Amino acid sequence: MSDIVITRKHTLGLRKARAAAERVAADLQARFDLVYTWSDSNSLVFDRPGVAGQLALARHEVALTVRLGLFYRPFRAALEDEIHAYFDREFAG
Repeated sequence: MSDIVITRKHTLGLRKARAAAERVAADLQARFDLVYTWSDSNSLVFDRPGVAGQLALARHEVALTVRLGLFYRPFRAALEDEIHAYFDREFAG
């Protein structure tokens, strides 16, 4: 497995950050058949064959870890760019 690890500061507070994370996860579910659930109030876990990860929220930070299986490794850079674009849109103050 190959990992993508991204940590980003935000100024949204927990409630708005959780709403942003929910929007991102719902969009990914619709686009890529990704399954997600909240493991607790500030931690979202997701998976689909070949991809698994966790998005953890804190008051001023969001941290994402994605594990890519062999099939998805060649797409790592493109996926990472897409994640940064999502974070730019959803977690900007």
